[in-house]
Amino acid sequence: MASTQDFLQFEKIKDGIIILKNKGLRAILMISSMNFALKSDDEQNAILFQFQNFLNSLDFPCQIIVSSRKINITGYLEKLDDIKEKEPNKLIKNQISEYRNFIEEIMKDGSLMQKTFYVSVPFSLTEDSSPNQQIRAAAASELTEDDFRRAKEQLMQRMEFVILGLKSCALEAVPLNTLEVSELLWGLYHPIEAERGFYPEFPPELLE
Repeated sequence: MASTQDFLQFEKIKDGIIILKNKGLRAILMISSMNFALKSDDEQNAILFQFQNFLNSLDFPCQIIVSSRKINITGYLEKLDDIKEKEPNKLIKNQISEYRNFIEEIMKDGSLMQKTFYVSVPFSLTEDSSPNQQIRAAAASELTEDDFRRAKEQLMQRMEFVILGLKSCALEAVPLNTLEVSELLWGLYHPIEAERGFYPEFPPELLE
């Protein structure tokens, strides 16, 4: 009987890098956001121009990922309950209770969402410019430590290129580490639990 892992496209996560079953590598960058609508027309045009230049400068594919989740305020509501419980003044107690109910009612329709932006940067050993390396990589049954080290170096160069390109657009990009990538992937497959802020304890062998 096939297990869940058999249907996943990735094999493991190492040094913050996703290793796919086809020996491809993926690094994930988390990107900052901006309120584009509040920018002046000149600022908007400058940002769009820089972003267009960045896209045109890429000689490798990138995937933009947008994660939308309901804002989790469970901890905030629990804190309000705790403050209410300790408050001796009945009038203030009632005000806290009304405020809590108001916040909870707003959240019921799910209209308040939190968006997080990522860029997936790829690299594969078959992209190596050496013909012998391409043949060897295509024929290899597994990714050796030397293969991984060499591919990681080239992948990191691509990451730096993307980071600098996005910085010219007034956007900050930060690479995710192994734990953060693990939580991101787990959350994509378990969106309800992730919205509640629940993440399992990942095994140490996964967090290399």
